[in-house]
Amino acid sequence: MTDEHTAIEGESGDESADREPLFDRIPRRNFMKAGAAVGAMGSLAGCTGVLDDGDDGLASAGDVDAYVPPGEHDDYYAFLSGGHSGEIRVYGVPSMRQLMRIPVFGRESARGYGFDDRTSEMLEESGGYTWGDTHHPRISQTDNDYDGRWAFVNDKANGRMARINLKYFETDAIVDIPNQQGTHGACCLLPDTKYVFGVGEFRVPMPNDGRDLDDPDSYTSTIAAIDPETMNVEWEVLVDGNMDNGDGGKDGRWFFATGYNSENATTVSEMSASDTDWVKAFDVPAIEEAVENGEYDEIGGVPVVDGTRDSPLNDGDRPIVRYLDVSKSPHGVSVTPDNKYAIASGKLDPTCSIIDIEQLGEVDDPNDAIVGRPNLGMGPLHTAYDGRGHAYTTLFIDSDVVKWDIERAVEAYPDEEPEPNGDNESPAVVEKIDVHYNPGHLIASESYTADPQGDWLISLNKLSKDRFLNVGPMKPENDQLIYIGDDEEGMQLVKDTPSYAEPHDASIVSADKIDPADVYDPADYDEEYVEFDESEIVREDGRVHVKMGSQRNEFGFHDVTVQEGDEVTFTVTNIETTQDILHSLAIPEHDVNIKLAPQETREVTFTADEPGVYWMYCAFFCSALHLEMRSRLIVEPAE
Repeated sequence: MTDEHTAIEGESGDESADREPLFDRIPRRNFMKAGAAVGAMGSLAGCTGVLDDGDDGLASAGDVDAYVPPGEHDDYYAFLSGGHSGEIRVYGVPSMRQLMRIPVFGRESARGYGFDDRTSEMLEESGGYTWGDTHHPRISQTDNDYDGRWAFVNDKANGRMARINLKYFETDAIVDIPNQQGTHGACCLLPDTKYVFGVGEFRVPMPNDGRDLDDPDSYTSTIAAIDPETMNVEWEVLVDGNMDNGDGGKDGRWFFATGYNSENATTVSEMSASDTDWVKAFDVPAIEEAVENGEYDEIGGVPVVDGTRDSPLNDGDRPIVRYLDVSKSPHGVSVTPDNKYAIASGKLDPTCSIIDIEQLGEVDDPNDAIVGRPNLGMGPLHTAYDGRGHAYTTLFIDSDVVKWDIERAVEAYPDEEPEPNGDNESPAVVEKIDVHYNPGHLIASESYTADPQGDWLISLNKLSKDRFLNVGPMKPENDQLIYIGDDEEGMQLVKDTPSYAEPHDASIVSADKIDPADVYDPADYDEEYVEFDESEIVREDGRVHVKMGSQRNEFGFHDVTVQEGDEVTFTVTNIETTQDILHSLAIPEHDVNIKLAPQETREVTFTADEPGVYWMYCAFFCSALHLEMRSRLIVEPAE
């Protein structure tokens, strides 16, 4: 197989009439189309533990070993998006063993998710969609450090945000965000997760009720601020252009979002007419003040503040949204651990734009807050940090991860002038490593906190090509583990891990910051706990409520008899207190399949609409008499 590095060159078209010419320090860029870029095949053969080998507590590259023996635990949890599966994948790092899959936006039978009343109602009330596309897992923080309470993830397909309870590693809330189609970003406002922001990508009429159908200039997109405790949308902000990714500052003031389509267009050629697009910097306290003062319209049941460029709220000394001119179609944006900079990747341009956060609130022209624009390579998408002053950026077209020095890039600006073909690499570049292939997101351990660990990095690659056994035309994607703890020896590729389509982003959290439960606490849920010897059947007006406990080898009733047409509710408790002993209640002919972990209670309701005998059984292998753990549901014909 040959390496491919494909770029389609051409002029980007005329500038929009209402945009100023591209300012001098950004040269006009050629557009690039990503080909199947392939890097070299070198890697470090199998390698465990990160040894305390130096002043920074990190191992040298020669000593690092990513093998975790049987029975031993990983140092980190990694929460990776599942993409079109609508789930979150939980890995151990550095083993890269998959520990759990957490269903979020779609039904999943092993956990009974979407089959019991509680989770099926949650999915229905959050839009009733049959699928979702998870993109950006973010972990809640207190004082700019992971607190182990929740994970949040967006639904890129349907404009939703979900919350995952990390005590039980299960989704406990989903909000269908009003006024958004395609929520492409999910990030927290720090230091204490005051809001979870949903970044709306697709521009639509506002409100989208049939008006302005053929007037794209009137379309708009929004960001949504969500209360993490209630999962209610507190407010939204309208902006010009589409939005892409986002990240929140660490001091409670700024939220950043990249955007494209400043032309307000609907076709590729029209959206590509201008030389530049924007990073939008949202001044959160200023927006909150506008909401408090009633300076908003209520649309879709939430306050919507006008943050477009021509809005009166963007006049004066403190505009609520500052628009910074950056290279065309920027993609990822992330805030450095020290909250000094926000770094936006060019995607169609070989540079990243470095925004000085302190200057942003002081300068008259927000473009004066741009203090660096290093040339990194072809197709920069996303950036992570090691806490030692280095940034790591994926290069989609080059199939590389590039390590670069942030302050060196600032010092070189504006004397460093990137060429349109990307040939004059920035002096800030420290090294590059080939990945396989075409990386999108990447994440370093605890990179989103104020104190990254600086040892491991995962590159989430869109293609794997020939790295794994052939499984047909739809190939696995490739999550690659890279050791970044040795600045002298450089980055070392350690492992390939195949992944199902289509992963996006991830978060890596030290294992000691999460404390999952071994069994359920009945105080944490609303369903009635049913002791085995207190099982009962309550009948009233065509409704039958079966309350029963379950334990190894039997349910609370051997037989349950109902009438054809009855509405039947089962409330079932697993009374076991030993971890790992799961039961379930499966009645396949009535599409019932609820999982019951130790001390867990679940409810399910259905209509017994066909007379007959239906076996109810435990679908988890729970004991030597597992096959005998069954009862009869007898549905008598209606009179």
